[in-house]
Amino acid sequence: MTKFTAEDVQYFANFARIAFSNEEAEEFSELISELVEFADQLKEVDTDQVEPMTHPLQLFNVLREDIPQDVLDRDEMLSSVKEHEDGMIKVPNIL
Repeated sequence: MTKFTAEDVQYFANFARIAFSNEEAEEFSELISELVEFADQLKEVDTDQVEPMTHPLQLFNVLREDIPQDVLDRDEMLSSVKEHEDGMIKVPNIL
């Protein structure tokens, strides 16, 4: 079991530019040690028959299939613009 000390916490907190008092560092060292101990327990679980997964829940795409279709009538759409040519809307040049 890896035991983290208050000095370890202060050392790594320095990288993140976090300031801890000695009491806080001591408290966090105990919490981190407990987390590492729990992670070590998880390493003991037999996962040989478990398939790797990317998400804990099986997700399905709930969106409809993207099928192109004409939504607007081209002539009706072009009737509402100032300038058009060959079925396309003309816009000012951008410099």
